[in-house]
Amino acid sequence: MNLFITGICGFVGSSLVECLLERHENLSICGIDNLMRPGSEANRTRLRELGVTVIHADLRSASDFECLPKTDWVIDAAANPSVLAGVQAGFGSRQVFEHNLAGLVNVLEYCKAHRAGLILLSTSRVYSIRSLCSIPLKDEGKAFRLDDSKPLPNGATARGIGTQFSTEPPISLYGSTKLASEAIALEYSYAFDFPVWINRCGVLAGPGQFGTPDQGIFAYWINAHLRRRPLRYIGFGGTGKQVRDALHPRDLCVLLDRQIGTERRDGRRLYTAGGGPRNSMSLAALTEWCDSRFGAHAPVPDLRPRTYDIPWLVMDNDETESDFGWRPEIPMEGILSQIACHAERNPDWLARSGV
Repeated sequence: MNLFITGICGFVGSSLVECLLERHENLSICGIDNLMRPGSEANRTRLRELGVTVIHADLRSASDFECLPKTDWVIDAAANPSVLAGVQAGFGSRQVFEHNLAGLVNVLEYCKAHRAGLILLSTSRVYSIRSLCSIPLKDEGKAFRLDDSKPLPNGATARGIGTQFSTEPPISLYGSTKLASEAIALEYSYAFDFPVWINRCGVLAGPGQFGTPDQGIFAYWINAHLRRRPLRYIGFGGTGKQVRDALHPRDLCVLLDRQIGTERRDGRRLYTAGGGPRNSMSLAALTEWCDSRFGAHAPVPDLRPRTYDIPWLVMDNDETESDFGWRPEIPMEGILSQIACHAERNPDWLARSGV
């Protein structure tokens, strides 16, 4: 089987390559990356050592797709994944749409030309900010927890947030480009008859993730704590009780592998994939974990609210488990320990991540 991965030199793309090669003997992988992220050049070297063809190209350029080899499946792992993209310095609003939406059209035309299947990695941040902030929560000391004793909005259960949850704006510029990408991908699938799977992923985390506070929060927090960098609890009373779940790319790989091997051509195409309640943690609890491993280092409260921040977001994998028999296997402790070991072996990791 031939597989093509966009954003192949990023954390998710490169991690999927390693896992897929371990799972399949006769697998040929090719991918493209614009290498604009700090650290991606090192990943290109590592991938080439694994026998993977890495092409320096840009999704936004249609001509860069003209000479790409034929493939059976495409995994689209290329995007600017920051929910603050377009509203903070360094990455303009037009660039968000060029990278995350306009570039997808070139990917879809490539799939159309080769009748290749597509797996689109979307995001949990397609959900309504107002609706997420209105979910009933209870304060459990170091974390906010879902209060399922009160009425929950459609799409929210004790298991987390599912695909039926509101996507009403505002959802962020980043989230809107991913939501639009989902719709366009499904339209191409229907019009030109090639399979598409869409996975709304929670926070992906693991060793080798570029540690930036707006993208790889678990990797950033552990690396910054270890190096005694300043840390802040932003908003929500400055206590660090906001909660997210974490999913290891190797667990995601298992799901993608099953989707590629599925013959079903109709029915549900959109799924959530995250760590779920068992793999969820607040920043305060993460700090406590870091304190126990590296020694005490206290974050500073910052009471100012920040655009698009939410107090709680955990993914419900019920539909994914029902259709693919999939659930995350790597526990939170394992994810954090792997990140910590990587941080200890790479004292310059924040600098290499561009922080």
